[in-house]
Amino acid sequence: MSKRVYTIMGATGHIGQILTEELLKKGHTVRALGRDAKKLTALKQKGAEIHSPAGDNPAALAEVFKGADGVFTLIPPSYTEPDFLAYQDRIGEAIAKALKDSGVKHAVDLSSIGADKPSGTGPIVGLYKQEKRLEAIGDLNNVHLRPAYFMENLFYSIPVIKGMGIHGTPMRPDVKIPMIATHDIGVKAAEILDRLNFTGNTVFELGGPRNLTMVEATMILSKAIGKPELPYVQFPYEDAKKGMMGSGMTADMAGLFVEMNKGFNEGLIEPTQALTGDHRGHFPLEEFVKFVAGAYAQS
Repeated sequence: MSKRVYTIMGATGHIGQILTEELLKKGHTVRALGRDAKKLTALKQKGAEIHSPAGDNPAALAEVFKGADGVFTLIPPSYTEPDFLAYQDRIGEAIAKALKDSGVKHAVDLSSIGADKPSGTGPIVGLYKQEKRLEAIGDLNNVHLRPAYFMENLFYSIPVIKGMGIHGTPMRPDVKIPMIATHDIGVKAAEILDRLNFTGNTVFELGGPRNLTMVEATMILSKAIGKPELPYVQFPYEDAKKGMMGSGMTADMAGLFVEMNKGFNEGLIEPTQALTGDHRGHFPLEEFVKFVAGAYAQS
């Protein structure tokens, strides 16, 4: 198998770290991009080259993209931005320009289910726009990797469970969603980049082992944290928004998250591909909640 050079944005995040480690295991050269110096140092010790270009600096990004056989791109979360969609545009435009200027031929961008819709999906709207930017780069072969709802979102529920004795979100209790652990997303991204056999612009949607309602997820979580009677409550949208703002989120970001939940509730955010076989991760929620239980016990 030929050894290649890959540039990985967000290499210190949940997905990027797994992706970087998987590619290093396969013997590839990896340029790890990130903001967390401690995590970057750990990746350097595993054999990665480390870089910290500003995400909105196309020239700096192009420099570390140049010569790579494949690039993994993402728009990092930044929940303190006063206008999150404008932030996504700024970073997304820099990434697109860097890809074009560097002459990279293959890229995988982290998108989301629901990114096929131009509106009504909260922060996913920015990913729809980014998909369109990348598709406009004529000679770029690109995979839009669209994972489903992250299992990691359950960590945000810990304060509510501790403070109110309930598990609550704005999500309807009967909506089944394909929850996935970010570990599985990183592994799948590594598989796609390692093969490097994609052409044109394609979509690859990814879910967890099975679809779950929030009621079912709450039952699994409740056993792990030792609260078997923990109820699930659907919060009204306005109450949910106030709660998010109370925990430090900007009004803009809270509004976008509420819109995203509404999108799930109304069937706007759903897979466009059959989530079978290759399109399913392997990490079951029953295993993942052990990490949430550990954080719950320490909080």
